[in-house]
Amino acid sequence: MKKFLNIFLDLIYKRRCYFCKKSFENLIMCSKCYDSLYFNRPQARIIFNGVNIFCAGIYEKTMQKLIRGIKYHKKKDLAFYQAKFMYEYFKKLNLNKNYQVVPVPLYSKRQKERGYNHMELVAEEFCKLSGMTLNTNIIKRIKNTKPQYKLNKQERLKNLKNAFSIEKSNINSDLDILIIDDIFTTGSTFESMIDEFHKKNVYNITCLAAASAN
Repeated sequence: MKKFLNIFLDLIYKRRCYFCKKSFENLIMCSKCYDSLYFNRPQARIIFNGVNIFCAGIYEKTMQKLIRGIKYHKKKDLAFYQAKFMYEYFKKLNLNKNYQVVPVPLYSKRQKERGYNHMELVAEEFCKLSGMTLNTNIIKRIKNTKPQYKLNKQERLKNLKNAFSIEKSNINSDLDILIIDDIFTTGSTFESMIDEFHKKNVYNITCLAAASAN
């Protein structure tokens, strides 16, 4: 009922683009604003212990507002556009592998406070677009880490030490693992997760962030 009410209201009061505030397309992200997103070159941002880490775009202007809108302002409908951007970039990589998509997990208390894991929303949309399998049961965040944005590289690594736990029995052995996150700053989150997978002798991993901070 709520969905139909929202559709009805959108028809009467045209939905404005969250970015440019115009309503001519009746979309939360109009095509002009989406097309303003900048794609990085289809190559690894870094390689960590044999794992390629890719960043689809740059964390600035529209991308910054897109990510923050989903993450902090409950603009869940924007998850589709972040996923679309990441998938369009991912296709350029031509990796030719079959993946299970693993969103970076939130600590249970933080997810309860926020009401959702923003990267799970993006991963769901990414899987709809790609036909890949979503797997949220492989890795859990078991440590309530501090926010990373105020920390330097070494502080981030210390903050994330023993933050993740892997349940190897939940891994589909027929599929490679694609870990996805929103922002790549120093790479500490990906590196910590990769280390945990390697401890379990799991090496068929690729990482993809929506944007790099630099």
